[in-house]
Amino acid sequence: MKAKVVTLENKSAGEIDLADEVFGAPVRKDILARMVNYQLAKRRSGTADTKERGEIRGTTAKPFRQKGTGRARQGSRKVPILRGGGVAFGPTPRDFAHKLQKKVRRLALKCALSSKQADGKLVILKDATMETPKTKALKTLLQAFGTENVLFVAGSEVDANFARAASNLPNVDVLPSQGANVYDILRRDQLVLTEAAVQALEARLK
Repeated sequence: MKAKVVTLENKSAGEIDLADEVFGAPVRKDILARMVNYQLAKRRSGTADTKERGEIRGTTAKPFRQKGTGRARQGSRKVPILRGGGVAFGPTPRDFAHKLQKKVRRLALKCALSSKQADGKLVILKDATMETPKTKALKTLLQAFGTENVLFVAGSEVDANFARAASNLPNVDVLPSQGANVYDILRRDQLVLTEAAVQALEARLK
């Protein structure tokens, strides 16, 4: 399929051929959901921890004698039913990551790119470079695209001036082509790919 190429000033810069198998794949929401859950699960730290009764510091003596008090018998002050005792079935450090087949992850990225193309939210940029790292200048250029919620995917390396200018803008992300992922593509309203990024993604997904 053909797609227009524009400059950072939103001026025409020719056309580019997009691979149908990468940018025209059927959009499967179930695959996208699985991939997003996979990415978010890997990001969880899993460091929540509570102490069980065996980890509580304190005396091991019975709090009071077994019989004659009229109260229910107690063998320890560390039991969960007493204040200051351990926590029953509380969280412990764990790894929330789970496996997802490589072919499913590749398909999910194709679906994410295709969904942006189908919704008219995909823009192909000649290149993402700036002479000076000025946030105000980049914000003015973004107004030409009519969006403030955007993900820029550059080639193998991101221009330092462009990345620095975008770092102070909320809802604007900049990634190299090898860092393109489903979650970041879907969480931004518009996706902007440079010509180098298109070539890299097609070589990666074909």
